[in-house]
Amino acid sequence: MQTHYNQLRAAAQVVGDSSDDAEGSAVTSVSGAINGTPSSAVTLSTNTTELKLLRVTQTLHSLCTDPNRDQSKKNDEIPTASQELVDLLEGIDLESLWEQLNACLSIVSVLEGVTKLTEEEDKLNTDDDDDDDSNPKEGKKLQNSVAGLLTRFLPIIEAFFVVNACLLDSADEEARKGYTVEALVGGESLMKFIQTNKVLLNALLRSTPSLLDKGLRAMVHIPRCTVFLDFDVKRFWFKQQMRKLRSQASRRHGSLRLAIRRTFVFEDAYRQLSLRNADELRGRLHVTFANEEGVDAGGLSREFFGILAKEMFNPNYALFTSTEDGCTFQPNQRSSINRDHLDYFRFVGRIVGKAVADGFLLDAHFTRNIALSFHEHRLILHFKPTYHDMQAIDPDYYKNLKMILDYNLEDIGLDLTFSTITHWFGRSQTVDLVPNGRNIPVTDKDKEKYVNLVCQHRMTTAIEMQIKAYLDGFYDLIKPKLISIFTPKELELLISGMPEIDIADLKKNTDYQGYRVADKEIVWFWNIMFSLSKSDKAAFLQFVTGSSKVPLNGFSDLQGMRGTQKFAIHKASGPTGALMSAHTCFNSLDLPTYSSEEEMKEKLLYAITEGAGSFQFS
Repeated sequence: MQTHYNQLRAAAQVVGDSSDDAEGSAVTSVSGAINGTPSSAVTLSTNTTELKLLRVTQTLHSLCTDPNRDQSKKNDEIPTASQELVDLLEGIDLESLWEQLNACLSIVSVLEGVTKLTEEEDKLNTDDDDDDDSNPKEGKKLQNSVAGLLTRFLPIIEAFFVVNACLLDSADEEARKGYTVEALVGGESLMKFIQTNKVLLNALLRSTPSLLDKGLRAMVHIPRCTVFLDFDVKRFWFKQQMRKLRSQASRRHGSLRLAIRRTFVFEDAYRQLSLRNADELRGRLHVTFANEEGVDAGGLSREFFGILAKEMFNPNYALFTSTEDGCTFQPNQRSSINRDHLDYFRFVGRIVGKAVADGFLLDAHFTRNIALSFHEHRLILHFKPTYHDMQAIDPDYYKNLKMILDYNLEDIGLDLTFSTITHWFGRSQTVDLVPNGRNIPVTDKDKEKYVNLVCQHRMTTAIEMQIKAYLDGFYDLIKPKLISIFTPKELELLISGMPEIDIADLKKNTDYQGYRVADKEIVWFWNIMFSLSKSDKAAFLQFVTGSSKVPLNGFSDLQGMRGTQKFAIHKASGPTGALMSAHTCFNSLDLPTYSSEEEMKEKLLYAITEGAGSFQFS
């Protein structure tokens, strides 16, 4: 025990000495950059003292970890700091080092144009404050020279996370499970550091994504930290995790092969996927349609998910009801008319989870209560609907609730109790919103509580079983800790992609074979594309790629058989005026020659409307 203690003290002394040296070397590097010294990654190589500081702090964690400690307290995501380690770190003055680190990163921000050096300069340059480039949501990229300067501070940044982003062994068990700020050694310091330097940290993670699995893993595992990550950073990390799981599942179980009849896609998929366990479902998907030729290199899978996205909302299954505008869906309160409704909800959850895990987009838009349900287990959000959320689902009911809030109950002649009435095929049933609610009158003082309880009942409580079954199926494919890093809006983008089809972006990301950009056929083609209606644009995209959805990063990220594969227009051989055809696995269009723009448009519209339902045609 004495030897162990001496090792800790020696390591602590090294930390103290290293921190003093690290302060000086960091400040020197930034001073050189300000005075005009080139700030490339070569000229600003990391000081060995800072690397030593990182290694010693990591060693301290190892020495202070008891290999025989309670297994239930071990955590692979966020390391745990023993009280012994906390006492040692408190005895070392690291705060001055962290202050210097923040000061250096502040100067880097100035060099990059992210922030201004002083408040006075902010006031003198008010026009620059509205610059969109300074908005961290835009995912600002660092210039190469400044990126090198930022990378130079990586060891100290990692050391900061090692010291502050670890769980207190003495913290409350519930707080530890939820990764709350209070359960961390330096929770408040960590949050302040991340919030102040979020633009630079996101830029660093773009250049070195593996940091989210190493020194900066707290950024994706601590709920309060994930809100400062840009969507593209989170999405890249998520795709990497999904790729690992898919590769492991494919090695254990092989590919997930489905033989589907085109006229019974929903039923065949339900029957075949119900026989597979969660690990088997993660394997690479291969779909074949009965009596149709074609090998699935991605195009058939996209078409499969496209058909299922429509079928899951088929009123004949009584699973979902649409909102007033018909754009979003939520579980049907009366879905139990289908005796297997919970099994179907679990199946739908599996389909959505599989699509998200494999990077396929679905034309499926769920109401806000579904999206927020993904977050409840991580204590990020506890969804309590308000009457504003009711507006999209039932505008008339929303107006009634608003009237209750805006006027005195006596003036509008309402005599309410804390209960609501549900109707089930001609039968009425009173449901208490609070214990014995049917006998508790609603007054003007507590009517806001009544309105919120009514909304909560209609949007969560009344469909609780359906939401749970849906989430159970989704979590078969994607574990809660992975998906909960996304906000509800980001989750919608992850499932459904971009809402608009930007033809200019498609044109910019198009390759040509046999044609040149200036050829009259190509000029006609783009004239036609810009003139199409929104639905026809979606139909064309479905025809040539197998999906009507735009990738999250635009058409530059269009996926094909060989990974990222741009849309391509090939000059088709054959007679003038022949029908055009497409290859969804390669995102390509075979475009024949035509005598006029009108003839080309006629053939294109015929192809996307008549040829979208068969792989042989497209």
